[in-house]
Amino acid sequence: MARLSWTSGPSPSRRSRKRHVVRALREQGRYGPGLRDVLPAFAGLLVAVCAVAAVLAAGYRAAGIGVPVAGVVVLTLVVTAAIRHGRPGARRRLGFYTADELLELDTQELALAVARMLRRDGWRVRLVPAPDRPRLCARDAAGRRIDVAFRPVAEPLPDEDVPHPHPHRGDQVSPLRLVVHRGVFTDRDLRWAHRERTIRLLDGPALRRWAAGARLNDLLSQER
Repeated sequence: MARLSWTSGPSPSRRSRKRHVVRALREQGRYGPGLRDVLPAFAGLLVAVCAVAAVLAAGYRAAGIGVPVAGVVVLTLVVTAAIRHGRPGARRRLGFYTADELLELDTQELALAVARMLRRDGWRVRLVPAPDRPRLCARDAAGRRIDVAFRPVAEPLPDEDVPHPHPHRGDQVSPLRLVVHRGVFTDRDLRWAHRERTIRLLDGPALRRWAAGARLNDLLSQER
């Protein structure tokens, strides 16, 4: 008597099932990088390690054991600093934010983030606390001043004062007024800012470039 079989064909092997799962994950973008993706970075790291080893060996032959020891110490300090600064908290304290981190900030936290970015660019910053509309006053080494406001729209409301209604003592030029908005300014906002010679608008895309490391002066020069 022939033995009955519960399957209609040969069962797939473990290797073929694994290939099928890997193919499905790659199509969904969830499998991670392949060898060809990480090979250039690995080759670059290998070349860098070989170059450092060659430099240390040349220093040892030229000046003795002190050169490689000093080189190892310096490399250790550099790697430690890079790891420490690469942590999210340390990175944000230095004034670097990701786009997702900017979206998670409320108005007060956004004001703190912008203050850190200004300090990163060499400005001395003072935060003017307010429950709904915080403001920043900043000054650089050249004596230029900038007042920063945070609003959903650029044009002031009737009951809204400018950041500094009275000029500072000894200042001959009005400070630059910067309006930060995580979204996109409307045409009405742009027309209002164009009428005011001391107004600059910083929208969401420019804010993200600033948070990623661009300098504020470069961003503002692109606006005009």
